[in-house]
Amino acid sequence: MYPNQPYLQSEDDAGLVDTHCHLDLDPLLSRLPEVLESARRAGVTRFVVPGVHPGGWERMALLASSRNGVFPAFGIHPMHADKADDASLSRLAAIAPSAVAIGEIGLDPNYAVSMELQERAFREQLRLAVSLGLPVLVHCRRAFLRTRQILVEEKAARTGGIMHAFSGSVEMAWEFIRLGFLISISGTVTRTNAIRPVGLARELPLESLVLETDAPDMTPQRFRGEPNQPAYLTEVLRCVALIRGLRPEDVARQTTRNAASLLSIRGACRRC
Repeated sequence: MYPNQPYLQSEDDAGLVDTHCHLDLDPLLSRLPEVLESARRAGVTRFVVPGVHPGGWERMALLASSRNGVFPAFGIHPMHADKADDASLSRLAAIAPSAVAIGEIGLDPNYAVSMELQERAFREQLRLAVSLGLPVLVHCRRAFLRTRQILVEEKAARTGGIMHAFSGSVEMAWEFIRLGFLISISGTVTRTNAIRPVGLARELPLESLVLETDAPDMTPQRFRGEPNQPAYLTEVLRCVALIRGLRPEDVARQTTRNAASLLSIRGACRRC
């Protein structure tokens, strides 16, 4: 079962953009044709696949080359920051020009990797993104002030990016918006105990928001207990529309425009 009401409301009617979904990982990869067809029927036709570990970049590149509407964002996740050695960073520099962004990168003290290593990996990847003119997909938990400081120091405002599944306050979100970043709303906004995500969806300008699933994680409330999938992006969309008192079509149109503009995404997956 998946939402089957399409919201094909972007300026070119290409469909919704899931700005963060791990299609290259199981359980999504093992049933990819079904996952993509379900998404297409729900009106989600473009998918940004962020990198996590250098070992997955070739798989991501193959996936993007074989599926219309799938766009890679190569990068090293903070939980694998110890893999950001010179060899991996050189490989990233070689493969990154074929991506729509560098990501997912950032800081997260919840992981065992030291913050020193995380900061080094974050800075190196930011410098690469700025040199290539690519936006960044930023993972940040419990390190918002330090993340902002590093973004400023590395001049990331030159390219901007997306604060992935943002979990900070409205006030902190504005700090990133002023740096040219978009704030991504995920399935956590649908949870019955959601507080901060609801405040972000209600109070931030629609021009600063994008939508994501983070599939297979962060499953919306209605499908809790199942792996998340891009088709469930419409759950996030409907919830944001309800919070703001807007039509889902209007939220779809603006958030799609925001994502497509930042990431230079044009094509769509019509026959996935």
